[in-house]
Amino acid sequence: MTASRATFLPFALPDIGDEELREVAEVLRSGWLTTGSKAKELERRFAGYVGARHAIAVNSCTAGLHLALEAMGLRSGDRVVTTPYTFAATAEVIRYFQATPVFVDVERRSLNMDPERLEEAIAGAKVVIPVHVAGQPCRLDRIREIAARHGARVLEDAAHALPARYHGRLVGAFSDATCFSFYATKTMTTGEGGMICTDDDALATRCRVMSLHGISHDAWKRYSEEGSWYYEIVAPGYKYNMTDVAAAMGLAQLGKLEAMWRRRHEIAVRYDGAFSDLDEIELPYHDDQTQHAWHLYAIRLRADALRIDRAAFIRELKARNIGTSVHFIPLHLHPYYRETYGYGPEAFPIAWREYERSLSLPIYSRMSQADVEDVVSAVRDVVATYRA
Repeated sequence: MTASRATFLPFALPDIGDEELREVAEVLRSGWLTTGSKAKELERRFAGYVGARHAIAVNSCTAGLHLALEAMGLRSGDRVVTTPYTFAATAEVIRYFQATPVFVDVERRSLNMDPERLEEAIAGAKVVIPVHVAGQPCRLDRIREIAARHGARVLEDAAHALPARYHGRLVGAFSDATCFSFYATKTMTTGEGGMICTDDDALATRCRVMSLHGISHDAWKRYSEEGSWYYEIVAPGYKYNMTDVAAAMGLAQLGKLEAMWRRRHEIAVRYDGAFSDLDEIELPYHDDQTQHAWHLYAIRLRADALRIDRAAFIRELKARNIGTSVHFIPLHLHPYYRETYGYGPEAFPIAWREYERSLSLPIYSRMSQADVEDVVSAVRDVVATYRA
């Protein structure tokens, strides 16, 4: 083993600086900490950025997906088509309604929903939830065409997809609704948080009302000078609002989002160049028709070309002080979905087989060039040491 770096490089770190500290300090000094003017400003600026008519700030992408499905009228027994190659939230929000998640397998290269398999499974479905895995946009034109033909609405899980572009346009204003994540590891963070984007006025209004206990319009203002003590509960809603403390961080992050993306893109380009000659590794898929958000840089190992498996590869990188992760353990392999729906690994063979060899490397804007070169050296060293 070649000499490793002296300190451990975490898999992900948020890019927080003086801009965030100033914005948050302003909120703390104001005395208004919960949903208020900062959250509303973030909504306005985010909607303008992605080109959507409405943006609703919430406390997680999970909350956003739940609210959007509620606003779409999802009911017990309804069918929702999505992919097993995703995080828990995408399917669990379907089960909140006692609705049925219908999984379809993914495309081998992109790991995104395969539109041809969607075509086979969509009959009778109320909603389709495609997931932009790692930040590579799905084939939205085809997915939306199939959904429209079958009378299904499209809700994009864009937790990874900021700022991804599809045919030159930012993801966020293509479908009935799109939900983003501002979790601590994402390309833009508020610590915990998310955003629902839509051009549908009625859907936006319902999401706003249901995000704060089902209380009537502008309830957040009731403790302000322009508000009123009087409010009405129009539906049994949820507690999904974003605080001004989180929104203040989000405003600073949104202001430097493009710069943070450019750094992620630079790192991805360096990785591509550094690993392109290694037959033992398959590089992440990206194409010229889209802009990858580079939330993740997930390589795939060619097991027949190595003398170690994925778990050992991860241990070897950790021994060289490089943090990694795996995205994702497909949902149909987890006990709940396995036992509830009777899935075996081969139910969705592409998702299963690609997961078995996937490994995500560090890629975030706080990484120095020395950090990047340490990752490159470590990966190449492990490959050279354990080449079959």
